[in-house]
Amino acid sequence: MHTTLRNLTFGIVLLGSVAGCKAQQKDGTGKKGLKDYYKNYFPIGVAVNRQTFAGDEAPLLLKEFNSVTPENAMKMGPIHPRENVYNWRDADSIINFAQKHGLRVRGHNLCWHEQAPDWMFKDAQGNQVTKEVLLKRLKDHITTVVNRYKGKIYAWDVVNEAIDDDSRNFLRNSLWYQICGEDFIAKAFEYAHEADPKALLFYNDYNSERPEKRDRIYKLLKKLVDAKVPIHGVGLQAHWSIYEPTEQELRDAIEKYSSLGLQIHFTEVDMSVYPWEKERRAKRQGENDTLTPELEQKQVDQYAKVFRIFREYKKNITSVTFWNVSDRYTWLDTYPVPGRKNYPLLFDTNLQRKKAYQEVVNFNK
Repeated sequence: MHTTLRNLTFGIVLLGSVAGCKAQQKDGTGKKGLKDYYKNYFPIGVAVNRQTFAGDEAPLLLKEFNSVTPENAMKMGPIHPRENVYNWRDADSIINFAQKHGLRVRGHNLCWHEQAPDWMFKDAQGNQVTKEVLLKRLKDHITTVVNRYKGKIYAWDVVNEAIDDDSRNFLRNSLWYQICGEDFIAKAFEYAHEADPKALLFYNDYNSERPEKRDRIYKLLKKLVDAKVPIHGVGLQAHWSIYEPTEQELRDAIEKYSSLGLQIHFTEVDMSVYPWEKERRAKRQGENDTLTPELEQKQVDQYAKVFRIFREYKKNITSVTFWNVSDRYTWLDTYPVPGRKNYPLLFDTNLQRKKAYQEVVNFNK
């Protein structure tokens, strides 16, 4: 090509690139994602399912996040529906995607009172099994699952939500507890550690910043640490809302759990635009479920606050994971009020960055 023509062509391309960069900056599609903004702080993860990889959320995932958590695929019911049957398809697909794209994987979860198959707790006659049988089944399950993904999953939520919602009680009165007492908790960690000694092991729970539940979670964690149980951290789910937690509640929780020498992972972050409700209910007639400017601003402020605090405690916090990619699909559309649209994430239903995103990556506040 003639030198002058080549230079002219280069100039046009360069101008186009500059214009493109300015356009990218304007519409928020520049090269940096959440994982890049937070590269000096902690990995930024997201909960996924097989469908996440099939549509246009996949490119967004790869741009913004460097860690994934299976939303449901590794829970006991989906992955081990019958005693001698394991359903590996969905979990394997997530692991394969992560391996292909260099993503870290948090395993979720090995022992939970929900999504646990009925067969786990019953014998062939339909009677409740003994403690010895249930612990053997738990060990077999954990050993099989953890061994399959050994070296591919760097951290596991081992026991999930064992603390009761009722502040008058300590542990939840689940079938695990009814049959085994509290021994199932320590045993689950021991089984997981035996299967993969290099994996980081976490206890995971919600409402972990509310003082009364925080203190009971701390009590459990301290018992495990004092007993030399192989536990490395606590997962704080962070299913929050625009109304909670307060700054003091969040700081107090981080400091209290960290005092045990445990890592902190915020494992299931979303920010509901509605007050917390535990019990499922029907959508009320006339109940508005639009994202008003007032609700959006409250969400912006709440996200800005919690991520400012996260950055301050980067020595204690070693992972932050969002629970789903965008407002297009969120578990909060079905819980606790089926059919009520929620808007808890940093990307809208068109996969565009919301105002809250800009505040999360604004390190000047």
